[in-house]
This record gives sequence, C-alpha cells and structure tokens, in this order.
Amino acid sequence: MRIDLNGEIVRTQALTLADLLIEQGFEAPCVATALNGDFIARSMRDATRLDDGMKVEVLSPMQGG
Repeated sequence: MRIDLNGEIVRTQALTLADLLIEQGFEAPCVATALNGDFIARSMRDATRLDDGMKVEVLSPMQGG
C-alpha cells in the first residue's frame, strides 16, 4: 500500500502504525504519531490499522534552548 509519511509518499507492507514505525526505523518510544491529523497514543499504535492513502506524521523531540 502507499501512504503519506511525513509529506512523502512511501510504499509499505505494514498493517498497523506500530509495524510502520518498526519498518521505517523509528524509535517508537521516542516519537509522537498522528494519523490523518489525529494524535495516536503510543498504547494505541498496535491496534491502529493503516489503509492506502492515509497520512502519517511521526515527530521526534528536539533539544535546544
């Protein structure tokens, strides 16, 4: 399937948001996720199924001052 991941179209075999994070090499405990503009809690990623054309945002915290 094809999804929009952080503004880029990518092909994926992932069925869930949790699978996508692993497939794409994100460190799951260290990121925030949104699906079609809605925040998805870490505890819900395994149960959040992906469909073709969905928009996924993965955000990493930044340090600075």
